[in-house]
Amino acid sequence: MNKIVEFWKSKNLIVKILCGIIIGAILGLAVPEVKVIEYLGDIFVGALKAIAPILVFVLVISSISKAGKGIGPKFRNVILLYLISTLVAAMFAVIISMAVPLTIVLNETVLSSSAPKALSEIFKSLFSSIVENPVKALGNANYLGILFWAIMIGLGVKYVNNETTVLVLEKLSEAVSKVIGWVIGFAPFGILGIVFTSVSSSGLSIFTSYGKLIIELVAAMFFVMFITNPLIIFICTRKNPYPLVLTCIRESAVSAFFTRSSAANIPINMKLCEKLGLDRDFYSVSIPLGSTINMDGAAVVITIMSLTLAHTLGIHVPVPLAILLAIVSTLAACGTSGVAGGSLLLIPMACSLMGIPNDISMQMVAVGFIISVIQDSLETALNSSSDVAFTATAEMMVKE
Repeated sequence: MNKIVEFWKSKNLIVKILCGIIIGAILGLAVPEVKVIEYLGDIFVGALKAIAPILVFVLVISSISKAGKGIGPKFRNVILLYLISTLVAAMFAVIISMAVPLTIVLNETVLSSSAPKALSEIFKSLFSSIVENPVKALGNANYLGILFWAIMIGLGVKYVNNETTVLVLEKLSEAVSKVIGWVIGFAPFGILGIVFTSVSSSGLSIFTSYGKLIIELVAAMFFVMFITNPLIIFICTRKNPYPLVLTCIRESAVSAFFTRSSAANIPINMKLCEKLGLDRDFYSVSIPLGSTINMDGAAVVITIMSLTLAHTLGIHVPVPLAILLAIVSTLAACGTSGVAGGSLLLIPMACSLMGIPNDISMQMVAVGFIISVIQDSLETALNSSSDVAFTATAEMMVKE
């Protein structure tokens, strides 16, 4: 037994996760009725979601309280990178959707979920989230509120300039980071449970009914992941972007694909930033911020599914309107809810630009939930892995 334990400890975490994926898939096919295996995934994702808000709150306070003057330019760069990459993703989604227009058979089910009808509603919600009670923000995993109050408290600690307080905060952040390490160590078993659940419960009917739509979404997100985002990184750093991009995909996108939660992937991304040797004071803020406003995948989904509905209804979309749709999708994506399928509820708002009634656009949302096992997984993988890639890029830009 000791030899087995030592052998397991000696292996790379990615190798362990791949083993979990394979074993989970096999068990899902062989013994789908053994539902107890699902609990491994529930425990893992639940633990990540529970500890992530505390991690962000403590790390941001500690980082801001002792941050140097060089942090400012990095924040400016990373915010610009987040917004530019999301806009580029939306523009490419317009191009591919116009070049290969799709029509689908709409699902007759009209969801009762409420969706925002205008950008003003999104921004009102964002501003309300920012000033939410900090205790409530922690309980609700509201990262905008957590970031705002953590920055305010960190600036307050920095202002009073008490070395003992700063030291206590630093030690507390180290303790929370240690707990995160323990949770991440459980990742292979957690992902085993998640894969088991997906394989045992999801059929293959989505491939026949909505196969072309899935292919277009996957192709667009892969293009953004492997072409446009690396191109942006190259323009900013003048270095080969693929070692960084592939590392982020391997160590961040894989886990995000299966957890389908940017929030749950925050601790994993922070560990990757630490492994890459990035500035902790910087990435402890930029990573949770990225999980909120860096939404390349969401912009792709909102744009393509809105235009697909327009094509299905025979609505002609002129180029200026398509460009406006890309811009609106970018802004809307930055306000996407952190829950699974959050981007889908913004489709009706984008469709309203083309005069499509809410009850019809909500049918497209229903289609989105049917294919979400693929769409939402890949969307989260793209969003989360690029958080680390652009954080590293912003730091390299300042160092050069």
